[in-house]
Amino acid sequence: MTTKSSDRSESNINWASQEVAERRSRGQARRAQLMGPATELMLDLADVRAGSRVLDVAAGTGDQTLFAARRVGPNGYVLATDISVSMLDIAAATAEKAGLTNVGTRVMHAESLDLDAGSFDAVICQLGLMLFPNPAKVLRAMHRVVRPGGKVAALVFSRAEKNPYQGIILDVARRFGSKPLPLFVLGESIVLENTFKDCGFHKVAVRAVNHRRHFSSTAGIFQSLKESAFLRQPIEKLGETEREQAWLEIERQLRQLEGPRGVEVPGEFLIGVGTK
Repeated sequence: MTTKSSDRSESNINWASQEVAERRSRGQARRAQLMGPATELMLDLADVRAGSRVLDVAAGTGDQTLFAARRVGPNGYVLATDISVSMLDIAAATAEKAGLTNVGTRVMHAESLDLDAGSFDAVICQLGLMLFPNPAKVLRAMHRVVRPGGKVAALVFSRAEKNPYQGIILDVARRFGSKPLPLFVLGESIVLENTFKDCGFHKVAVRAVNHRRHFSSTAGIFQSLKESAFLRQPIEKLGETEREQAWLEIERQLRQLEGPRGVEVPGEFLIGVGTK
C-alpha cells in the first residue's frame, strides 16, 4: 500500500526504502489474519474470479495480491504495482514461495498508470487510496485501465472514532500541534461513494467491515503503536516536552480500553466499489 513518496507530504518516511519494506514483510502474516475477511470481501465486490486479470494498485508487499492470485487461478493474472522496488521484490518472492506463477510486478505511480486502457477485469487497492493527496486522480487512472463493465474496489479506513488503534494516537498528535496523517479522509461512506461517482463509476456501493485487535495488556498495544514508524511519526515531530506529554495521554486513553481479558480494540474498514 505504498503511494508516491513525493506525495506523502504528511510523512518523512521513505516508503521506497529497503528498511520499510522489510518491516512490512515481518508483519505480513499478522496483517493477513487481521484483514483476511475484509480482503476477501473486497475481491468479492470487485468480482474477482477464476481467469480474471486483476490490477493491484499501491500493492506494497502484496498481502492482497496473494489473495487475488489464489482466487484467479492459473488461467488468471494479477499485476502488483507500487513505487517501491523493495516492496515489490518481497511481493514477488512471497508469491514464488507460495507456488503462484500468475503474479507480475511493475514499478509504477498510481496517479499515472502506464497500462493499456481497458486491459483489466478488475482493479483493487487496499489501504492505499486515502493516502494520496488526490484520491480522485488515482481512481480516474483506475477507471481508464479497467474494461467496460469491470469493477474497481478500494478498501480504506472508516472514521477515526471507529478505529481507536490509529485514531487515538493521531488525534493526540493533532491536539498537540502535529499535522495529522490522512488515514480517515475517505472515512465517511458518502464521501467515498461520491468520490467514486465523480470519477465516472456507476452502480457504486460502500460496505463496512468490522474487525478487532486483541492485546494482552495496555503495555502491549502501547508498544505496538510505538513500533509503528507510520503512526508514531506525527508524535516524533513534536518537541521533547510535548512528545512526552503526548505519549502519556495516548497511554491514558489506551488504558480505558483494557478489560479483564486484556485490550480489545475495535476497527472498521470501508470498501468502495464501482463499475465502469
